[in-house]
Amino acid sequence: MDKESELQEDINELMRLRRQKLEKIRASGENPFKSKFSRTHLLEDIIHKYSSIEPGEHIDERVTVAGRIMAIRRHGKASFAVIKDRTANLQLFLSFGTLGEKRYKTFLEYDIGDIVGVGGKIFKTKRGELSIDVDDYTLLTKSLRPLPEKWHGLKDVETRYRQRYVDLIINPHAKETLLTRTKVVKSIREWLDNRNFIEVETPMLQAIPGGAMAKPFVTHHEALDIDLYMRIAPELYLKRLIVGDLERVYELNRNFRNEGLSVRHNPEFTMLEVYQAYADYKDMMDLCEELVKYVAEQAVGSLKLTYQGQTVDLSRRWQRLTMIESIERYAGVKVSFDQDIEDLRNIARKHEIEVLEHYGKGKIINEIFEKLVEGKLWQPTFITDYPTEISPLAKKNPDDPNITERFELIIIGLEIGTAFSELTDPIDQRARFEAQIGLREFGDEEVPRQVDEDFIRALEYGMPPTGGLGIGIDRLVMLLTDNYSIREVISFPHMRPEKAKS
Repeated sequence: MDKESELQEDINELMRLRRQKLEKIRASGENPFKSKFSRTHLLEDIIHKYSSIEPGEHIDERVTVAGRIMAIRRHGKASFAVIKDRTANLQLFLSFGTLGEKRYKTFLEYDIGDIVGVGGKIFKTKRGELSIDVDDYTLLTKSLRPLPEKWHGLKDVETRYRQRYVDLIINPHAKETLLTRTKVVKSIREWLDNRNFIEVETPMLQAIPGGAMAKPFVTHHEALDIDLYMRIAPELYLKRLIVGDLERVYELNRNFRNEGLSVRHNPEFTMLEVYQAYADYKDMMDLCEELVKYVAEQAVGSLKLTYQGQTVDLSRRWQRLTMIESIERYAGVKVSFDQDIEDLRNIARKHEIEVLEHYGKGKIINEIFEKLVEGKLWQPTFITDYPTEISPLAKKNPDDPNITERFELIIIGLEIGTAFSELTDPIDQRARFEAQIGLREFGDEEVPRQVDEDFIRALEYGMPPTGGLGIGIDRLVMLLTDNYSIREVISFPHMRPEKAKS
């Protein structure tokens, strides 16, 4: 029998024993799955209030708390246990004298993972351990499956993601990551609300997927008898609200893209999109820098971070380079739109970068940037002047039609955010949509299937000059929590279904 089979056999035996205990509890007339328990304190509150008392000191205040049993140390007529709630861990002191023989022994039959409510008074042991001297308790939930001991049973990363509920019980970093994520979202809302931005909601099911280059998920609406697409981006709807004179809007949105899984990609992910009328991409650059710095301060308390063993300094003014400048600085390669396209192809091939026949100059330059430069940009860097060819929703630079008023924010070699001076010319927008659609003949499934005529109509009514910004929330949380994989910052990342047990 291999080790995995032996482990599973041990787990099955432990589960059988727990089921026996469950039946014994029920036979005694006690309900092992209570409906409610009233507590006076969270464990963290007790620690903050009483951590300074002296060893041996007792407090004449009774508290009631609840949590999951994480350890039991049995010692004759006086034993200790540790419980945890969402805030902290705390020691329980259980004594034969206080509880009586039957109640004392009953508690010691409980299992690691059982959830209990307890009452008692606070004291600190002679060894300095803050504790509750338990005078009463009740079993709230009987745990039927054993927790992995010291995480030995869930070392496999896939199992951790699949059984996230266990990961959160055992792994403090997993819990802290999700709590930090909550702080990130809360602080984003605070910052934007304080600057008169309006939070809005836009459709997740769209008749025409747009606002980004990605393959969408498709479903069918029976009543309307039409195909609908899970949104790949909310951009075109948010711009409609700008046309409607809302002027400052944002959405913390879920997007869905039918693409591969990796440490950087999940098919369902969270974005912040912000649009501000009478602003351009430079204004959004300032907004982006101020917002991310505020979020970092609020969520983790510092602008100087450590990510995968390297320092990331958010405190200084962030570097700003054009895409072409960055290629020369970080790759030692000179490219320009003045070069012959065959010269650009040869540069790409020299660096083993795949170039398809229909790629124009802008697309080739972007491929060179992504392969040779992006991963080297560790400190916060705004890369500007993206090629028009790959920026169908951004305004062209008035001095050079080959490039647009667009930036991407790169930190730790990852694209964290992107922004445009939004294209407001409906004639130019239609032409660019049609050029995109033409790429479908080359087998590109990420380009739109048709022109969004309603969006063009909205632009024809008049959209004010507007700056738009998108920030990837999952990747921002990766940075702030020192997590290499996007799956660590998502509560329930997508996985292949488990294989049926034979």
